[in-house]
Amino acid sequence: MTILPAIDIKDGKPVRLRQGDFNTVEQVADNALVTALWFAQQGAAWVHMVDLDGAKSGKRVNAEIFLEVAEKSGLLVQLGGGIRTMEDIDFYLENGIARVVLGSAAIREPQLVKAAVEKYAERIAVGIDAKGGKPTADGWTTSSNLNFIDMAQYMQSLGVQTIIYTDIATDGMLQGPNLTQLYQLRDAVSCTLVASGGVTDIDDVLLLKAARMDAAICGKSIYAGTLNLMQAVSMCSA
Repeated sequence: MTILPAIDIKDGKPVRLRQGDFNTVEQVADNALVTALWFAQQGAAWVHMVDLDGAKSGKRVNAEIFLEVAEKSGLLVQLGGGIRTMEDIDFYLENGIARVVLGSAAIREPQLVKAAVEKYAERIAVGIDAKGGKPTADGWTTSSNLNFIDMAQYMQSLGVQTIIYTDIATDGMLQGPNLTQLYQLRDAVSCTLVASGGVTDIDDVLLLKAARMDAAICGKSIYAGTLNLMQAVSMCSA
């Protein structure tokens, strides 16, 4: 299982939120590149980055930060937030980003997902960020009437090879992941599954590995010091 440490960017700075609530924003580091370089020193191969400003505005806001990390950190960058057109996808994938994550676009424009997958294959991921099992959009501020299982199966049918699932209720709370939903997803789709939200410590990481997750995104637990990134990377690569 691959461990992806996370860097969420708002107003140019690394921050964390609780349950996706922008009113709970907390700066957790001074500089994204310095943070990413430290992740690399701990053995990480990937970093998961999110443009929180972009997620709300639907535009590329902090692009220079993500491209700098991709160029200088030695990490593969998986990026989400505000990527809603083929122009956005082309821009990032042609300028050093390893994989882009489509969230709101996957809900509203599944044909964009299909076209992107046809062009970029495994470099396209879909993020399903759900409240009560219902996928959300616009930086988690808009709810849909979809079901997370149905959406995952539909995205897989379009050729999506990687799905990132976040149960918003657990995100940033350091109370453990939603294993029930993750097991349901694992039984429903065969594509690569990335678990996001709720990881607190190495025990949670091992539970995700036992649940046959292919990767796990870890954010607040690393910044809060409840998860040792080097230990997690080592134990999951064994």
